[in-house]
Amino acid sequence: MGSLLSSLKDKLGDNDDFFIIEEKFDQIRFGVIGVRSLIDTAKSMELIEKHVTTAALMQKEVLDYLVSNGKRMTKEHEIITAILEGELILFFEDYQDFMLSIEPIRMPLSRSVEQPTNGSVLQGPLNSFNEERLVNIGILRKRLVSDQLRVKDFLIGKRQKKNVSISYDAASVDEKLLHKTVELLGNGSDTDLHSIQDLMKVLKLSPWSTVGRIHATEIPQQAASCVLKGRVVVFVDGFPFAYILPSTFWDIFILENDNNFPMPITISIRLLRFIGVMIALIAPGLYVALVAVNPEVLRIELALSIAESRNGVPYPALVEIILMLIILELIVEASIRLPKSIGPTITMVGGIILGQAAVDAKLVSNLLIIVLAATTIANATVIGYQNLITIRMLKYTILILASIFGVFGIMAGVFLICGYFASIKTLGVPYFNMNFSKGGTSSG
Repeated sequence: MGSLLSSLKDKLGDNDDFFIIEEKFDQIRFGVIGVRSLIDTAKSMELIEKHVTTAALMQKEVLDYLVSNGKRMTKEHEIITAILEGELILFFEDYQDFMLSIEPIRMPLSRSVEQPTNGSVLQGPLNSFNEERLVNIGILRKRLVSDQLRVKDFLIGKRQKKNVSISYDAASVDEKLLHKTVELLGNGSDTDLHSIQDLMKVLKLSPWSTVGRIHATEIPQQAASCVLKGRVVVFVDGFPFAYILPSTFWDIFILENDNNFPMPITISIRLLRFIGVMIALIAPGLYVALVAVNPEVLRIELALSIAESRNGVPYPALVEIILMLIILELIVEASIRLPKSIGPTITMVGGIILGQAAVDAKLVSNLLIIVLAATTIANATVIGYQNLITIRMLKYTILILASIFGVFGIMAGVFLICGYFASIKTLGVPYFNMNFSKGGTSSG
């Protein structure tokens, strides 16, 4: 024990918030190890005194009672991980073959359960996940009161240990999907998890994919629905999201909260999202195709009106729309990064001023401003920020093809994107898959 204690002092002693306190209760001498920034030291010591008092009142051995309320540890790396995670470690002078980990009174470092911040919920539960993995699992268990709900824990990381948990429904999950997920997480213990890209490396998913391979949600109702449909939900300590495996094409349009409305409204909302995605993908390319490549498909009155609106514009339609799209992307990105109190106002005013100035200076046409405004609004109908970025990127593929081949290029771009989606598999599950029941993930 002396060598183990010396090793702990060598590795953690340079931290000013690291402490070792020696105590004596009921003829038992022991020491307490912890980190002050994670533990309320005074209240935790009172808790240990209560354990000792309770043991005396119950006429039990103090050591046996403490062991029954804690966890034995013998390996140095386990003890260090427990200390850095905020556990209280006890060591005993007379028992040097183990140390004891006890749950302390922690410092209030975590935020409470709040409303979702990355999306609005209508006529549904207003709680959301936070950065505490166990809290998130508890929220999911409260949503799914079922003896079929299973939770498996993993410790991943080489230099920085991080707890990861998966949740699934034993009655509906596909065994191949579950086995592959468990195997990959079990074999990924040497990868430090600092971001979702690290999680994708652990799961052997390409970080270069344009399409999100993991669907992130902070809404417990959505995560619970995915579990019941046979998918696997991953929780990572420090991340306020449930990561759903695998991500599918239908996550772009379908939200579980839609089922809180009558069926005609549910269908209409999802159809509207589909129309929004098609507008966001096709509208910029259609503008270029009709203005620069295939104006003959327009009625003469409309063609003359478009030509008049572009009178004096010095750039080709492709250059014109790419310049404005870049400015629009900058405005969207700025609206995310700026403080919430001033971000919407600045970006709205900046967008209006820039758009009006560009039209007055004859740099772009009036019609282009309308097309870009429609594209931006349609983009916002997509579910999930990752899916939104995917649609924003893929529209440039159709735009380039439309500038070369016109309307035929738009059709080719749509087929190309559909083919790309069809080629994607996540943990053996096709991106177009709709059936996640046992044995139902082998085909889309």
